[in-house]
Amino acid sequence: MTDGPRQRANTSGSAKDAAEEESGGGVALKKEIGLVSACGIIVGNIIGSGIFVSPKGVLENASSVGVALIVWIITGIITAIGALCYAELGVTIPKSGGDYSYVKDIFGGLAGFLRLWIAVLVIYPTNQAVIALTFSNYVLQPFFPTCLPPENGLRLLAAVCLLLLTWVNCSSVRWATRVQDIFTAGKLLALGLIIIMGIMQICKGDYYWLEPANAFKPFKDYNVGLIALAFLQGSFAYGGWNFLNYVTEELVDPYVNLPRAIFISIPLVTFVYVFANIAYVTAMSPQELLASNAVAVTFGEKLLGVMAWIMPISVALSTFGGVNGSLFTSSRLFFAGAREGHLPSLLAMIHVKRCTPIPALLFTCLSTLLMLCTSDMYTLINYVGFINYLFYGVTVAGQIVLRIKQPNIHRPIKVSLIWPVIYLIFWAFLLIFSLYSEPVVCGIGLAIMLTGVPVYFLGVYWDNKPQWFDALVDKMTYLGQKFCVVVYPAQSNSSSGGSGEEGEEMKEARSPLSKEDGDTQKSEDC
Repeated sequence: MTDGPRQRANTSGSAKDAAEEESGGGVALKKEIGLVSACGIIVGNIIGSGIFVSPKGVLENASSVGVALIVWIITGIITAIGALCYAELGVTIPKSGGDYSYVKDIFGGLAGFLRLWIAVLVIYPTNQAVIALTFSNYVLQPFFPTCLPPENGLRLLAAVCLLLLTWVNCSSVRWATRVQDIFTAGKLLALGLIIIMGIMQICKGDYYWLEPANAFKPFKDYNVGLIALAFLQGSFAYGGWNFLNYVTEELVDPYVNLPRAIFISIPLVTFVYVFANIAYVTAMSPQELLASNAVAVTFGEKLLGVMAWIMPISVALSTFGGVNGSLFTSSRLFFAGAREGHLPSLLAMIHVKRCTPIPALLFTCLSTLLMLCTSDMYTLINYVGFINYLFYGVTVAGQIVLRIKQPNIHRPIKVSLIWPVIYLIFWAFLLIFSLYSEPVVCGIGLAIMLTGVPVYFLGVYWDNKPQWFDALVDKMTYLGQKFCVVVYPAQSNSSSGGSGEEGEEMKEARSPLSKEDGDTQKSEDC
């Protein structure tokens, strides 16, 4: 596998000695994510506010209820196929970082850096900001029944949500996974209530829009382009299915639990999505559904009566859990990028007692808070959504390339190549359609991504930087370590997924504070 150049910290003799001294037994990321928590990460990140608030994107473009349900089913199947491909890659390259790590190892440092660049710059800060704003909107709306909540109030509460969950994630991996488990269970219970209410409606005979003659009656003319757009909307609704691959090194028995969690979670989400949409059309006509700004709330007002307050609370809880899951996984992506030399080395360090990547979490939180201060986040999401989807296909294509380049590498899971081929055909169809229908938006997204090329060559590829620059970076890293009380984690052979040479480079990359913290007693939590 191709390994891109790494940016190294100043490696004086004393720093090297300290690193080697510490490597005999230091702190490390804890393997605390079991099967239930792994399923919670996948389900919790896929199911955000969309299925509660606006599942109408698919219906609007599908032009009929029947076609919309077919789109939900097919996109669920394609997502499962993509997840199956990621399962093989996840156990073949058992490193945290997900598609970034796979793209970097298979296609080289520049390709991996561009994936990381667009994630750091736009994707995760904007997504987390939007989810946090949705949370604050549903919390504050009851206090402003006759008008919209004030914009500054929304942003302030969203910031409080982010800061609270960042503190939880910094404090303990166990706390973070428990929060994820509880809120994922809560959103599944809320969706279960919607599905049960839908079944009750069907039992009472309210299934007019599910009868074949009516289900496929178009409320506007069918259009191939619009149906393709419906598939694109459906694919975006399943976004987050690959997030468990970002935390592979923290999984208990990843060779078993990674594929198991995928096989459990994706069918579960597909079932919930399809039957929630069936439930919605038992109480609302397609026109009512399209007119609603919060479908689950309208559904609750029609069927739950005085208990209708359950739905807005469910949306708020769902988004709160969504912010937690996104913070947890995205910080591991930044941690993995820093470990490979693609981000400042401080982000690859963990707390000496809590064993959490505090610098990466603080960086994730800060970038999201900055995004809350801008009014252009929704525009940025439109621009880079195309790029995010582009890298899904590049990663799955990498699975085929890896089979050709290294056919004999150990693969605990080995899927038939027909599955990545099917996924890539579907992916190419949606990608070409996106380029055709929105060339300007896709072009701007590509331009944003390509701004990472000069950054890569100046910051990563260029090894012989001025001595004053290296000294400044070392000083900033030292101060960051003192502030966060962090060191480089010990690298185990099983989790590094790299060669011995890579392990030596990791030792060289450790900062001057390693010796000072080397004698720190590791806590029982580690």
